[in-house]
Amino acid sequence: MHVALGGTFDPVHDGHLALFERAFELGDVTVGLTSDELAPQTRHVDRYVRPFETRRADLEAELRPLADEYGREFDVRKLDEPTGIATEPGFDVLIVSPETKSGGERVNQIREEKGLKPLQIEVVEHVPAEDGDRISSTRIVMGEIDRHGNLTPERDGRGRNPPSSDE
Repeated sequence: MHVALGGTFDPVHDGHLALFERAFELGDVTVGLTSDELAPQTRHVDRYVRPFETRRADLEAELRPLADEYGREFDVRKLDEPTGIATEPGFDVLIVSPETKSGGERVNQIREEKGLKPLQIEVVEHVPAEDGDRISSTRIVMGEIDRHGNLTPERDGRGRNPPSSDE
């Protein structure tokens, strides 16, 4: 099987690792990484996103050990549009998170219009942080949690910012 997934992955965290692990369980993986132009359009909040090449290097460093562990191949490709690589032939499965499931359904509509078979959509649930809210890159960048979902020392449950809705 050939598995697709996509995102900004800035920074990579345990929620992303859950997506990657499920993808590698199923087959060889192609990750669509949002371009510098697309990344700000896919965010639900206004925040800095590191340059594509920096994100790509970090992403590949995270993917390599998983690919080795599962005996799989992987590729990272630039995403210039939200539906990205998954509308191309050659994929069998699309990995999504709960909030991107509708995007996966849109991918299958586009594939149908192109005469391609629909992808199996695999929804991977969010990974909760220590406080029960989900791990997100924005929460990490804002200093609420670390990449594993642990509350930062200055966050002891009092005066905590509300959770974000980004990936």
